[in-house]
Amino acid sequence: MNPGPAPEEGGDELPAVAPQLRDLRRRAGLTLEAAAARARLSPAHLSRLETGRRQPSLPLLLALARTYGTTVSELLGETPAVADPIVRAGGPGAREADGWTYWQAGGSGRGMQALRVHVPQGRGPGELVRVHPGEEWLYVLGGRLRLHLGEAEYLLDPGDSAHFDSLTPHRIKGADPGGADLLFVHTLLQSSVAGLCLGGATTTHHR
Repeated sequence: MNPGPAPEEGGDELPAVAPQLRDLRRRAGLTLEAAAARARLSPAHLSRLETGRRQPSLPLLLALARTYGTTVSELLGETPAVADPIVRAGGPGAREADGWTYWQAGGSGRGMQALRVHVPQGRGPGELVRVHPGEEWLYVLGGRLRLHLGEAEYLLDPGDSAHFDSLTPHRIKGADPGGADLLFVHTLLQSSVAGLCLGGATTTHHR
């Protein structure tokens, strides 16, 4: 898998992710090599993530969260001291990763994670394709979204939604210059194949 170009060093979008990645790997009892193999990364790439020399994209954060059986919120050190079933407007602020912007829309420590996400317009066929156990559901709030599922490609308009098995190779990207806004829910399951990242694109079109 080609991890893509590294962002500028010294960026402060995700300051907590490096130590959290290292601590979660150690708590899972995994060596750097074993964790990298499970997430389908090179040990050198995972080492750069753990030392803060490279910032992960949101899809990679989701894959690593599944590898360690946790949530993106915990990866970022955002787990609250007391569980609260309500997420208020104006609560946890926006996070940015590789052009994606997302906000927490559900509680931490649950069997599924809910996010509100802004996805930028796609930049080419080499973007990350993910495969992992579980299910995903998304609902388009604004803009148009391009969803690749296996060998099919779907164009979703505002009000459209999708619910699919995450073992189907998939990737999403905005179809318009302004990107797309969506609600995104995924289950959190830990397994030996969690976090698998594949390359390539598909071209069958619907709609």
